[in-house]
Amino acid sequence: MISLNSIMFNGMDATQIDVQVQLSAGLAKPEFNIIGLADRAVKESAERIRNVLSALNLSLPPKRLTVNLSPADVEKSGSHFDLPILCGILCAIGILPEEQLSRYIIIGEVGLNGAILKTDSVLPTSVWANNNNLGIICPGEQGGEARWAGHTNILAPFHVLELINHFKGTQILPTPCEVSANNQINSKIDMADVHGQKSAKRALEIAAAGGHAMLMIGPPGSGKTMLASRLATILPEMTPEEILETSIIYSISGQLDGKNLITTRPFRSVHHTSSAVSLAGGGTEAKPGEISLAHNGVLFLDELPEFNRTTLEILRQPMESGKIMISRAKRTATYPARFQLIAAMNPCPCGHLGNAALSCSKAPRCAEAYQNKISGPLLDRIDLHVDVDPVNPWDMKNNINDIPETSQQIRNRVVAAHERQITRQGKPNSQLDGPELENFASLSDELTDFLNTAAQKMGMSARGYNRIKRIARTIADLRGAENIELSDLTEALSYRPINRGKYGVKI
Repeated sequence: MISLNSIMFNGMDATQIDVQVQLSAGLAKPEFNIIGLADRAVKESAERIRNVLSALNLSLPPKRLTVNLSPADVEKSGSHFDLPILCGILCAIGILPEEQLSRYIIIGEVGLNGAILKTDSVLPTSVWANNNNLGIICPGEQGGEARWAGHTNILAPFHVLELINHFKGTQILPTPCEVSANNQINSKIDMADVHGQKSAKRALEIAAAGGHAMLMIGPPGSGKTMLASRLATILPEMTPEEILETSIIYSISGQLDGKNLITTRPFRSVHHTSSAVSLAGGGTEAKPGEISLAHNGVLFLDELPEFNRTTLEILRQPMESGKIMISRAKRTATYPARFQLIAAMNPCPCGHLGNAALSCSKAPRCAEAYQNKISGPLLDRIDLHVDVDPVNPWDMKNNINDIPETSQQIRNRVVAAHERQITRQGKPNSQLDGPELENFASLSDELTDFLNTAAQKMGMSARGYNRIKRIARTIADLRGAENIELSDLTEALSYRPINRGKYGVKI
């Protein structure tokens, strides 16, 4: 019996799969069976492998060929089992050496002509193999992806013949070059493009510096989407650890280009018709959803009340815990989901509440029903609530005495504040909780009395109380101050509406 190694992922958790190949005598013609709770994609590999062998001028012996994928009680899915099964068969008929191949984790889909095609999860496979002192055999197109994980024992053939020749000594497969990971910010957009909206840009700077969630409320055309799209230009660069973690999620979901990693913070703009599964993740293989693809980045929800309410409620748990658990009939997968929520909405269906010249005849009754589509618990988890007023036509042209700041100018302050947080507590202020919050965002007795009085008058929840302290800590960091002062606290309170904001949004 031949035994080789492959792998499969359930969420971020890896399971080593033992690919066992057995040739049994007693039949007049070849018989090929794949067992071990294999799905249709895995079973179809039998036909692909038959054609590959034919392309190599090889054929199966007239025996019973059984491929068992162990452990047998774990459902196997995906075309990446093609290559390990093919390698096992080639070992069984004496073409490849089992002893050497057993030192590798093997993944890859094979074409009918023997080409080794791209597959999912190469990056996390390389990380796992490296941690378990195993090499990796993967598609040639994704060799650089595997190399970025720090692995050097990598074979990345483009064709099955290259792999055969390598082990026969007639061709040496080179070690793949590591893909580059340069953080590049889109230079085509800039905060200087946004005219006016000083208060909204200030709130966006605070959100970027501390990783806080933010909701913008205003009429159509006031610049909410424009502001949100420029958030990426002022965010701090990703660390190598964040690049690896985010790229692993994209690799598992099959959205990672083999030549490039995710080197800039993701910005996922989700349409309001998206389903709960697309947002949270799931499907037959429990793939990551938008909230996991936005991990270490931004999740932007435009036209927030237009989303299905059940879909929006999915956000509540991951916003607190930073992860999402997907439970299905046959498997349970957990993915990281530490995203920064940026949302935008109109105050009412027509969007012109408060404007007598443009508002509809149903105002203001329609506004309450429109805003009630968003639950109070979800709104309470959003740190910054900002009114975005229509832009004055006179502000559309730059005044020589009032030139808007560029993204780089704002980003310099954001990065400095972010570095203070990482140096002080090892995480952004938005993730402070419990004793950490009391330690790093402590208030004097005078400021504590002030905040307690304000919280009581505003009907603030305990969650909202803590979020005020986090925001105040971020504002102080932007000033470069060690301690929170009254001005920081009052500005933080201005971003939490009192029962109803300007446009009537409840908290």
